[in-house]
Amino acid sequence: MRAVLRRPDFRLFFIGSVMTIIGESMLLLVLAIWVKTLTDSNTLAGLTLFAIVAPSLAAPVLGWVVDRFRRKPFLVATLAATVGVLVPLLFVRDRGQVGLIYAVALAYGFSALLTSAATTGLVKELLPEELLADANGAFQTVRQGLRLVGPIGGAGLFAVLGGAAVAAIDIGLLLAGAVTIAAVKLREERPAKGELHWLGEVTAGLRYLFGPASLRRATIGMIIAVLVLGFAETVVFAYVDAGLHRSPTFVSVLVCVQGIGGLLGGLLAARLVRASGELATTAVGIGLMGFSLVFFFYPLLALGLIGSVLLGLGIPIGLVGANTLMQRVTPLPVISRVSAAADMVIGTPQALSIAGGAALVAVLDYRLIFAIMAVGMLASAVYMWSGRGLTAVVKQESTAVEPSPV
Repeated sequence: MRAVLRRPDFRLFFIGSVMTIIGESMLLLVLAIWVKTLTDSNTLAGLTLFAIVAPSLAAPVLGWVVDRFRRKPFLVATLAATVGVLVPLLFVRDRGQVGLIYAVALAYGFSALLTSAATTGLVKELLPEELLADANGAFQTVRQGLRLVGPIGGAGLFAVLGGAAVAAIDIGLLLAGAVTIAAVKLREERPAKGELHWLGEVTAGLRYLFGPASLRRATIGMIIAVLVLGFAETVVFAYVDAGLHRSPTFVSVLVCVQGIGGLLGGLLAARLVRASGELATTAVGIGLMGFSLVFFFYPLLALGLIGSVLLGLGIPIGLVGANTLMQRVTPLPVISRVSAAADMVIGTPQALSIAGGAALVAVLDYRLIFAIMAVGMLASAVYMWSGRGLTAVVKQESTAVEPSPV
């Protein structure tokens, strides 16, 4: 990680991105807690997160849009526009305005897809291939480490000052991040005009996602995992309520503890990629997440805390493996489309899973839902582990070669 942060161009980009990540880590959970507080409904709280991931259906079009522009100015403009998206949250006061929270969550989801696609391309432009895993590890270390303070800090601010205060802080962080990223010195060539019909250009990322054998296996494995992982967005409220007999804001404590494992996972992920390859690393991360769910079967706080740490450990390991693989094998001209296509292919089943979880929690015991999730996650891990030979081990001093698709 030190090697990548010693590069001035990436370091400045990283600092600006961290500001936006901090705001996001506080706000996203607060939106669900806000709806739960206003409506006293686990289902409606879970649907807040569904609204955020629902725009993934439009991801291929959004990725195509990003690839048509220079990525740095596009990212800065998107962050500035997101500030305007969040302003309506400053005026939410009662249950009758819950629809406004859903509308902002939906718009925030579109913004997140655009910024993610642009960021993926910028990382590939700023760094050589052998440092991609370190960059992704650095981002995941921050994202998961912020779970130690971000959610509980956001929940604390929500409890004391209300949701509008959290939204105001996020607005300030987004503006600061946009200004910092704008200062990054990067010479970008104007993207070449597409040679295909617009529909072919839009779907190019989706086709490539299922092209190379390694990327295809990682994509299918991630789909299997998120088909059940989305249940967690709603079942965690049932676990905290019916199992631990705590208030909805206690969810932020579990997420905070999850950050302990996430911090360690982010630090270890790049080493695992270099030691065993991206697919094996992704399989290990998903496997840890599946195993962690066993600790939620019995409603004992100590077990829940252990499960949260293990879940946090697996998340960055799985994400760094998958993201590094995608960046390494994808050509730069289509990287934003492939990244956005991945958001759609993975985000769509995740959205369906969140909606399904909101329905299941009303008819099934939360322990049975956790069991279903564990089985699905472990099946995904086994599938990806069986294809680990498709990815070369990436040494920092050498260039890995992608095996031929089979």
